[in-house]
Amino acid sequence: MPAIKLLDRATALTAYFSPKVIGEVNDVYVKVAKIKGDEIPWHNHPGEDELFYIVDGSLLFEIQGQEPFTMGAGDLYIVKRGVNHRVSSTEECSILLVENKSTAHLGDTESEITRSVEEQLEEYG
Repeated sequence: MPAIKLLDRATALTAYFSPKVIGEVNDVYVKVAKIKGDEIPWHNHPGEDELFYIVDGSLLFEIQGQEPFTMGAGDLYIVKRGVNHRVSSTEECSILLVENKSTAHLGDTESEITRSVEEQLEEYG
């Protein structure tokens, strides 16, 4: 298997807020997504941690009850299970996510941007 060119994979995405699986390691998926806007609702993952890595751009990260912070390219943050959070970006931002294969896109929260694991596994473009 050839090396994955992370920025190329993220740049190739055409839909915002729609993670796509680019690999798997043991029981976790490695995903890329593009964020632009503030459509992601408050949500949490009761039984799973979630890793965010900023590939390109900047991301506003909000943790309920804490001061928001901005992450830039090369920054990494791990959201612990059960922590209510949301992200947004005024400009296009590309991110890498590492999540258990069982992690629901927005936890138990349903919204117009909710994507099933099957949708995240579909070839993207």
